[in-house]
Amino acid sequence: MLNRYPLWKTLMVVFALLIGGLYALPNIYGEDPAVQVTGARGASVDMSALDLVTDILSDANLSQKAVAFENGSVLVRFNDTESQIRARDLLSEQLEDEDFIVALNLAPATPRWLQSIGAQPMKLGLDLRGGVHFLMEVDMDAAMEKLLSQQEEAFRVELREARLRYRSITKTSDAVEVRLRNAEDAAEARAVLAPLHQDMTFEIDEARQTLVGEFTEARLLEVRNYAVNQNITILRNRVNELGVAEPLVQRQGANRIVVELPGVQDTARAKEILGATATLEFREVDSVVDLAAAASGRVPADSEVKFDRNGQPVVLKKRIILGGSHITDASSSADEYGRPQVNISLDSEGGSKMTAFSRNNVGKLMATVFAEYKDSGERTEDGRVILDKHEEVINQATIQTALGRNFRITGIDSQAEAMNLALLLRAGALIAPISIVEERTIGPSMGQQNIDKGMAAMLWGMAAVMLFTLVYYRRFGLFANMALLMNLILVIGLMSMIPGATMTLPGIAGIVLTVGMAVDANVLIFERIREELREGRSPQQAIHHGYANALSTIADANITTLITAIILFAVGTGAIKGFAVTLSLGIVTSMFTAIIGTRAIVNLVYGGKRIDKLSI
Repeated sequence: MLNRYPLWKTLMVVFALLIGGLYALPNIYGEDPAVQVTGARGASVDMSALDLVTDILSDANLSQKAVAFENGSVLVRFNDTESQIRARDLLSEQLEDEDFIVALNLAPATPRWLQSIGAQPMKLGLDLRGGVHFLMEVDMDAAMEKLLSQQEEAFRVELREARLRYRSITKTSDAVEVRLRNAEDAAEARAVLAPLHQDMTFEIDEARQTLVGEFTEARLLEVRNYAVNQNITILRNRVNELGVAEPLVQRQGANRIVVELPGVQDTARAKEILGATATLEFREVDSVVDLAAAASGRVPADSEVKFDRNGQPVVLKKRIILGGSHITDASSSADEYGRPQVNISLDSEGGSKMTAFSRNNVGKLMATVFAEYKDSGERTEDGRVILDKHEEVINQATIQTALGRNFRITGIDSQAEAMNLALLLRAGALIAPISIVEERTIGPSMGQQNIDKGMAAMLWGMAAVMLFTLVYYRRFGLFANMALLMNLILVIGLMSMIPGATMTLPGIAGIVLTVGMAVDANVLIFERIREELREGRSPQQAIHHGYANALSTIADANITTLITAIILFAVGTGAIKGFAVTLSLGIVTSMFTAIIGTRAIVNLVYGGKRIDKLSI
């Protein structure tokens, strides 16, 4: 028996090693600190932006490693983080009045020939590489204004249903005031509204013939907590849309949210998507109003003037037909003429409202209003960011038939803007506007010393295992060490190839455990070969029976561990998932290298020959 091994299995091992090594290669090149400049709302920048950025940095004598125009944005690479931070601050100040987003980034230094085949370094978690840190503040004043606007509309509807006449309903900073004809009507209005709004207190101002409704402290606290918690949920949805692995989104204090994103490659887009407060409002166009009169401010009490992106005035009814909170899904596509559009799906309540309105207003114009809050650059006395609300009519369409839960909006400038708008609507409209009050890159959360010790433990552990196998199993120990290196290359290559996979410090522990399990498989095989030799079999027979008889034991041990790792991944979070991913990959690769890889190496040395002795 010459113990021949099929050529295709050897070629399979070589092919797997080449592919794994190729995709593991980008990890040795590292990353450059960078600053990224992109257009707001998904718009692409042109070469003039590149020249502008270059001139600003040159005038400040700020040296850079490279400046390039990549994927519709300007990317400036630096040699150190100090230059990166200075450049970010300088560009943010100089481009403050421009329609740009300036963000910190870490750009892979991977050669273009590797990038062309999709090879990228594996994503590292916050505990290994750090990432981007955003501190966001929820605008509670805007949340209260939104709540009061809802109550103002509710009062109007409820008093009409009760056939109670009133002069006006207005909201103040903390209350809703109903002006009536006399004190008797005010008392009657309180009798109507108080049972319907038990979370409010109502007082009658007889001198002004006004009913004043204010929220209780318990209700105000509930609103504030709801605004922060719901915004956290929506931010998590947006982070998931960005495809960031193992992010941190948590509350800090009464009205602030911390977002930490490990391994983000496009921080400008992350900054825009997280900080955006975009939503849509659907309103009826007041077509009977003279636009010239509207431009001078003469509009009916129930209408107001908005502007489209060309600066043209549009008179809209104040009543909002439908808000972004009823949108359940949104996707971008192109219409029959190739123009960008966003396809909207509504929940059942929103679908009912849209159907009822459109059925009764066929032939009339309906406008789509894009609303978002932006940092005004000003601060309150206590340091809070003051946000300005920007509204823009992006679409006017004639209602030709009753609309249902699904429809589309057009009038969008670019496909990138349509994709961004769809993402924001799909993730959900923020309950209250938020502003980014602090942005920085963060170092490893567990400390560089711990990381160095973890890496050193892995390397020293591997060295000790390799030395033991080399001394104890001699030439076969060398084969096992070669398989261990193959295993490490394959794990790193797979971690780099799998989207969303993130290497964390517990992940390194998973690799260390994998190394031990890979050696365990080789020990079972080699001891079985020794046993076959002691029973008097020839070296070739011993090799053949050793691998064949040890296979079931190795499979049983590894499959049970793999099941445990899958359960950990299914029910675990954060670091536990990182450990489970590397452990699962390591189990699969260690079985491959121990059973097929070492067998291929052994047969390259001993297969097809007549030998008298094995070095084992």
